[in-house]
Amino acid sequence: MKKWFYSLVAVPFLLVGCGDDPEVETLDTAEVPAIVDVHIQTADHLNVGETIQLAALVTQDEEAVNDAKEVKFEVWESGLRDEGEMLDGELTEDGIYVADYKFDHDGVYYMFAHTTARGMHVMPKQELIVGNPDMSKVLEDTSSDSMEHDEENKEEKEEDHNH
Repeated sequence: MKKWFYSLVAVPFLLVGCGDDPEVETLDTAEVPAIVDVHIQTADHLNVGETIQLAALVTQDEEAVNDAKEVKFEVWESGLRDEGEMLDGELTEDGIYVADYKFDHDGVYYMFAHTTARGMHVMPKQELIVGNPDMSKVLEDTSSDSMEHDEENKEEKEEDHNH
C-alpha cells in the first residue's frame, strides 16, 4: 500500500520536471554576453610635472559603455606597488573615462585601469615612462597582473614567519 502511495506522489513531480517550459533557457540557447574591452588611451611616454589625463576607452561589441559601474586607475612607481594611488575615473564622452594625474619625478611607472561594467571586471596594465629615468636605478616590478597583490604579500610574510 505504501508503494502505491509513494508512486502516486512521485509520478506527478516527475512529470512536472519533464515538462517543456519555453521560458527556461538551456545552455544551448542562452546567449553569452560580449566581453567588455578596455583600451588604455594614455601615452606611454610622459613629462614630469605636467598634469596629464589617465584615460581608458570602455566598449562592448564595439559600442561605447557609458554606464560602467566603476573605472579606477591604479598608478605606482616600478617596484613600489604597495605605495601606489587609486584614482576614480570619470566619464567624459562616449565610453572614455579619465582621471588627472601629475608625476613629480622621472621614473618607470605602471597603471591598471580597473574597470567593472556589465557584470565583468577587466584590468589592463600599461607601463609609463616618465621623463628620462636612469634605467640602471629602476626597481624591478614584481607585482602580478592581478588585484591579489596585498593577499600575496600577506601569505608570503606568513610563510616566512612560520619557518
